[in-house]
Amino acid sequence: MAKDDNSGKDLTAADSSSVGHEGAPAGTAVVVRDAVANPGLPPHRPRVTDLNPSAERRAERTVYTLFYLSIVGSVFAIVAYMVFPIIPEEPDSVRLNNLFIGLGLTLALLAIGIGAVHWGKALMFDHEGVDERHPVRGSDETRERAVEIFHEANVESGIGRRSLIRNSLIGALIAFPLPAVVLFRGLGPQDTNPAAALEHTMWKKGTRLAIDPTGTPIKASDVTLGSAFHVIPEGLQDLGHGKLEEKAKAAVLLMRLKPEDINETADKKDWSYDGIVAYSKICTHVGCPVALYEQQTHTLLCPCHQSQFDVTNQCEVIFGPAKRPLPQLPITVDSEGYLIAQSDFTEPVGPSFWERN
Repeated sequence: MAKDDNSGKDLTAADSSSVGHEGAPAGTAVVVRDAVANPGLPPHRPRVTDLNPSAERRAERTVYTLFYLSIVGSVFAIVAYMVFPIIPEEPDSVRLNNLFIGLGLTLALLAIGIGAVHWGKALMFDHEGVDERHPVRGSDETRERAVEIFHEANVESGIGRRSLIRNSLIGALIAFPLPAVVLFRGLGPQDTNPAAALEHTMWKKGTRLAIDPTGTPIKASDVTLGSAFHVIPEGLQDLGHGKLEEKAKAAVLLMRLKPEDINETADKKDWSYDGIVAYSKICTHVGCPVALYEQQTHTLLCPCHQSQFDVTNQCEVIFGPAKRPLPQLPITVDSEGYLIAQSDFTEPVGPSFWERN
């Protein structure tokens, strides 16, 4: 007979009556004998619209009125885009444009949302039901039942017989995307082909490479082994309108490696200068800035989607979703020792889809 180490009392063996199902100790059985019975669904409580026909008609008028208000909001946003254009160098025009377009889009989206919620709560079939799980089969009975479900959904929602709600909803859904179509078109150049505009940058023969953002020209002697510079074309800072657009296309990363570490093809043999190479800073995946340089492995990293480029092998892609290397800017030095471009990029910068023109 065992004893308790703490109290010294004798411990007797557990009675066989304390053993549960199939020898398991009582209380550890998987099936609970006193499980709570399923109470079922509560009784259905009819709504005011179920009992009062005038309340039902009033709710229906409310729903299609909201859908019509959504159409008004969409049209208002389009009109506001035309009546209150953004004028460069006029901050008030930006404020008015954003204000009235935002009001129109808010009304369009909010009215659809409120109308759909009110339709579901006040008019649609609201009886609770239980959908029993069963294996998915493609039998004739399943297909027939699917047709019945669609018919029941039509009857319960009332979309087939409530023509004003149905037509106003269709109209609101058609009108709502129209402001987006108009607004997105305004983001691109209005008088030029956007793809063609990206084929050329500010770089041209003789343009000096300058430090971003100061615009200070860079001498080859300033670029030490293992260093990296964020570079823009000289003169970019003097631009007025369109400076950010030009910078977004012409931004460059400048690095210096040991000349023997660089693998260059014959057609690009003279595109670098004494181990100094320059590549577009715009990732060829979706246009994010490739801003991280790992000097030990000579790898450029795009922090947005983790594309990696090997600087020693003409910035070919070694990891990530990018599909083509970063475009290289041909460089040399002028008579004063400043780094200059030999020409513009010979291929489009940025995402590869811009080549599809």
